[in-house]
Amino acid sequence: MKLLRSCPSIQGPSFRALTRAAARLPLLALPVVASPVVALAIVALFGGAGCNKPTPHAADVWAVVNGTEIKRDEVEKYYRTRVNPEGQEPSQEEALSLKLNVLDELINNEILLERAKKLNLEATDGEVEDKFTELKSPYTEDEFQRQLNERRVSVSDLKRDLRRQLSIQKLLNREVVAKISITDQDVTDFYNSNKAQFNVAEPQYRIAQILVTPRKDPGLRNRKNDDAVDEAQAQRKIKMLVDRLNSGADFAILATDYSEDVNTSANGGDLGYVPESGLNPPQVDPLLKKTIMGLKPGQVSPPIQVRDRDGISYRILKLITRESPGLRGISDPQVQQTIRDTLRNRKEQLLRAAYLAIARDEVHVNNYLAQQVIEAAGKLPEAAKSTLPPPKQQPVQP
Repeated sequence: MKLLRSCPSIQGPSFRALTRAAARLPLLALPVVASPVVALAIVALFGGAGCNKPTPHAADVWAVVNGTEIKRDEVEKYYRTRVNPEGQEPSQEEALSLKLNVLDELINNEILLERAKKLNLEATDGEVEDKFTELKSPYTEDEFQRQLNERRVSVSDLKRDLRRQLSIQKLLNREVVAKISITDQDVTDFYNSNKAQFNVAEPQYRIAQILVTPRKDPGLRNRKNDDAVDEAQAQRKIKMLVDRLNSGADFAILATDYSEDVNTSANGGDLGYVPESGLNPPQVDPLLKKTIMGLKPGQVSPPIQVRDRDGISYRILKLITRESPGLRGISDPQVQQTIRDTLRNRKEQLLRAAYLAIARDEVHVNNYLAQQVIEAAGKLPEAAKSTLPPPKQQPVQP
């Protein structure tokens, strides 16, 4: 089970859409159940602390953790962030399954938050304000308020989530991360067992890009929510970006703020490593390959007009680094860092899962939604409905 789930109280209440992935517990020796919703509810019921007898509760209370209520509206708030407003409405079973997952994550977060409070690790007002300022800093006041309004989140909601996130992270840092140690021998053993992973068969290019298109993209998620919707706006935007780059602006920050590539804007436009064969037509426009091959590491290209199946687009490319073919030795700093990161992530996930399992054994949890799903054999049309409207969509810029 992953402990770092996708609810903002652990990962942070950023303005990005939350992931839909959620860990599932094995059913072990439970009998085969026809409905996956019912199976998930069984897991939720018996994955808590012991056999909890049903107790009276308000209809909008979907779970209780040591006396702390988790209400339907809170589940619905995070549920809406996982449903694509442009896509097809989930079926009743899909909606209930996702809500059970969200509720389970909120239960886990409440358990960890209680532990953080007991250990005096709750985030201070100063830590919350510092994080709030950091989150707000890329925006003007009007942009920031628009972001909040579109997602129907108040400043107090945001600060509450920040306090939870920071408190839980402080707990995990002390109880989990601090216990992780990666030795030089660990690195050597991993390298010797996985040499094939470090054999570069052909030249590779690590590329970043800023993409601008002259058309509206409903799925746009750059930090400024900036989207050119016609040719004139695209040309003005490209000129602004070139001027900013020529003035020394950071490429990754500009990509995060303005790139219209929904897949890479969040990580500074980084496309990762692309093998030379991956730059060949028809996968890539010949002009792009020619441009990349002509760049030196760290160099930025002029804007390039490209035509693909979606129409015309403009790209500014940066070659971050180029790797020659051959086996990369263990003395390579990047190899060392890659191995250490891999081993650390593995150990961290294992220890987090174990820590959460122990924490859940020590609390009293009532999952009323799971109980209702079981009692209704998965047929809960009212609970499957969303009580909250989807987030507002960004209007087309004039």
